[in-house]
Amino acid sequence: MSTEKWLDEAWNLAIHKVKTASLRIGSQFPHGSHDGQYQLMKPDYWTAGFWPGMLWLAYRDNRDEELRRLAEECELRLDPVLYGFHELSHDTGFMWTLTAVADYTITGSSASRDRALIAASHLAGRFNLQGRFIRAWNNPERTGWAIIDCLMNLPLLYWASAETADPRFAQIAKAHAEMAVKHLIREDGSAYHVVMFDPATGEKEGYLGGQGYAAESAWARGASWGLYGAALSYQHTGDPLFLDAAERAADFFLNHLPEDLVPYWDFRLPATDGAPRDSSASAIAATGLLDLAALTAGGASDRYRNGAMAILQSLSSAAYAGGDGEEALLLHGTGNLPGNQNIDKPLIYGDYYYLEALSKLRGGSSFWAPNAWRQ
Repeated sequence: MSTEKWLDEAWNLAIHKVKTASLRIGSQFPHGSHDGQYQLMKPDYWTAGFWPGMLWLAYRDNRDEELRRLAEECELRLDPVLYGFHELSHDTGFMWTLTAVADYTITGSSASRDRALIAASHLAGRFNLQGRFIRAWNNPERTGWAIIDCLMNLPLLYWASAETADPRFAQIAKAHAEMAVKHLIREDGSAYHVVMFDPATGEKEGYLGGQGYAAESAWARGASWGLYGAALSYQHTGDPLFLDAAERAADFFLNHLPEDLVPYWDFRLPATDGAPRDSSASAIAATGLLDLAALTAGGASDRYRNGAMAILQSLSSAAYAGGDGEEALLLHGTGNLPGNQNIDKPLIYGDYYYLEALSKLRGGSSFWAPNAWRQ
């Protein structure tokens, strides 16, 4: 099958499934799929942005007004979380980049712009000056914790600086990204999930395994967060430190994939017999690799683009694509194995990043990148 035909079929199937799922999900907030249907979460859950993000990607392509209406309703339903403050965490970037920034980008909504700037201000307010990191979560014992995932929240801050001509947001984002390259992305390109600092002095205290197998293992989704997040910080700053980190993370990810290009949930498991895969890690890596291919040249660019294409084709195969009777686009995700959450289940963020990658191949851009703004 030609690449063009494969892409058209994969995209059309994905959009059909989004439209079909929207008839049940509406403006609610899915997370993991069980028995063919996405389970719905409260609006304050960190994955609340991914479903409306998928709706906006689909709307941008086909201008289906019903999908736009649902995306806008999702954004409105997040207002009590935004203005209630207490449930806000480091994940405001995930939640409002794919709702308010996406809405403003596509429609020019001034109310969406205001929401995104408020969310960016909350995220900037979590910055620890001594440790130069954005605090993860709200638990009292985690005041000094930072995580690899948060690299993907930084585009909200870069957007806010570009939108307001105020460099402070971007300065905070860049400081956190520098911390992540120094403390979370290893020289071999694998990633720690959690680094702990003394919140008063900024001194590093150690690492935790988090959602990986162990502190010194290599959580698969962490590698993909590092890959994509570092590439985005390079796009926003032009600092080669971030391009080098993104390439190391990409090379590690590609070099350690099994034959079907979907990793086990941790790259350094003592044994893989019976271990679940994580399709979401491959989807995140694939869309990040497409960006990285555009940022590099020659053999490196070809390697990253070819790697992304091969991953996406594997994800669209019968082994990983959700078929009839399944709302999700991708099967076999692993949410949080140590926490016994959504093991070998479809995950809404895996679906979002898969759809985003397909959109890029069709000439679209992500909502995280600077070239997505002011369309």
